[in-house]
This record gives sequence, structure tokens and C-alpha cells, in this order.
Amino acid sequence: MRKKWFKITSIVLVILFAMFASTACTENHDEVIRVGSKDFPESLIIAEIYSLALEAEGFTVDRTGHNLASGIVHTAIINGEIDLYPEYTGTGLLTVLGLPLMTDPLSVYELVKREYYERYQITWLDFTEAHNGQGIVIRTELAQELGIITISDLQPYAHQLRFVSTAEFLDREDGLSAMVTAFGSFDFYSANIMGGNARYEALRTNSADVSVAFTTDGHLYNTHYFTLLEEDITIWPPYNLIPIVRNVVLEEHPSVADALNRLAPHLNTHVLLHLNSQVIVYGRDIQEVAREFFEALP
Repeated sequence: MRKKWFKITSIVLVILFAMFASTACTENHDEVIRVGSKDFPESLIIAEIYSLALEAEGFTVDRTGHNLASGIVHTAIINGEIDLYPEYTGTGLLTVLGLPLMTDPLSVYELVKREYYERYQITWLDFTEAHNGQGIVIRTELAQELGIITISDLQPYAHQLRFVSTAEFLDREDGLSAMVTAFGSFDFYSANIMGGNARYEALRTNSADVSVAFTTDGHLYNTHYFTLLEEDITIWPPYNLIPIVRNVVLEEHPSVADALNRLAPHLNTHVLLHLNSQVIVYGRDIQEVAREFFEALP
């Protein structure tokens, strides 16, 4: 009887030990992951999608770092005030690292990935096709009338056309100046400075003909009014949107990377365009749009 009891006790202890060992090897998801974002709809939408992916993985997410000013968010992650946020490769290259302009998306990604890891102990996760770079938009009716498909096609007609722009695009070296260097002179009939929504309204109402754009502007989803011209000579840096995470967080919780990397194949420029249009054009709630996207993922 004693032998039988000893055998049973031993088996129970082995099982308990195995359960303890298994638990010890499993990540502790009790720690809160602090997700940040910049203060515009696209960044807020993507940050919310990241948050949902992490919650589905079992993490608790702190969203108080959402909606930070663009000039603050990098400092926040460096100082450990947030753990991760969606960042653009072009911003990392030019604004944060202060490196020379490059135009190849994968080369820029590999460079910023290496530099952030070495300088800031921050990891860029998997590359995504989602790209929010500079572009030129024209009224669709006018594009069809003049046969304008590319920026090269636009250049000979510039003197006839009314251009609306941001002040930044007119002043920056990688803005209008880069277009002139690559394609030749753009002596627009007129050039006025306007905000984003005002520029698209000016195009829609035929108060302007051409505008600077960002390739995932929600308004561009309406191709009846707006046509984004093809950049037939690559002149602008890539701005691929990718999660960046503090190394210490990934060391403690490697499944953070797994959860966010699973999103990468599902995020591209067209997806960003659609998500932005839902918020900017149709006025839908950011959390609702993000949740709808996330719950529809396979």
C-alpha cells in the first residue's frame, strides 16, 4: 500500500513540476504594453489595430500614448514612456536620423532598421507595403481630357493649371524643387497654399486643378473626382508604415513581435487609403473602423 501511495505521489509531483515548468516558460502577459501614435487619423487607426492585435494575444494595452504630436512621439519611445508606435521609414531616415535622401524602399528600411537598433535599442518589425509618401493629384475630369497619367505628362501643361499646395512642399528640397530637378520647370498658372481638406475641396469644385497629396489621403479613394498621378521618375523617399518597438519589450515579450508581424501581409497602400477614407471622408469613428478591419482578418 505504501509503495502504491508513493508511486501515485511521485506521478502527481511530476505532473505538477511539468505544469510549473510550462508556466515558467510562458510569457507573463500581465505587464501592460503602452502603444503610442501620432496625432493624425492614419497613425491613430493603425495604432488601434496594433492594440487590438496585442489584446487578442492576451496583453493588456495602455492607449494613453495615442495622439502624440509628431515631434514628441520619438522622444516618448526613447524615454520609455511608450513601448511601440507606427512609424514611417522616410521619417526615420530624414527627420530622426538626419541621413541623406534615398528612394529605394527596402534599402531605406534596412538602413533605418540597423541604425535604430544600434542608436536607440529599437527594432523595426516586418516590412509592409503600406506607403504614405508624397504625390501629385489632379482633377480626374481634367486628367482624362488632357491624357495626363504621369507627372511627366503633367509638366508640359503646368503653365495652364492652378496649383494648390502646402507651404512645406513649396519650400522643402524634396518637394517642388525635387520635381523641377527630375522633370523640368513647373510654371503653374497660379500657386496657392491650402490645408488638406481645403485642397481637395478646391479640386472637387473646380477652383483648382492640381495639388500635392499624400498617397494614402482618404479623399483619393474617390477616383471620380481625384486621380493620383504615377511617379514615373522616382524622386521622393519611401514612407512605409511599420511598427517600431523597444528592444527590452521584445526581449521580455517576443510574442509582441509575432502579433504585430502577422498584420504585415494585410497592410498595403490601398488598405490605408480605404481606412483613411472611412474616417476622413465618411466621418466614422477611428476605433470602429480599426475593429472592423481587425475582425475581418483571416
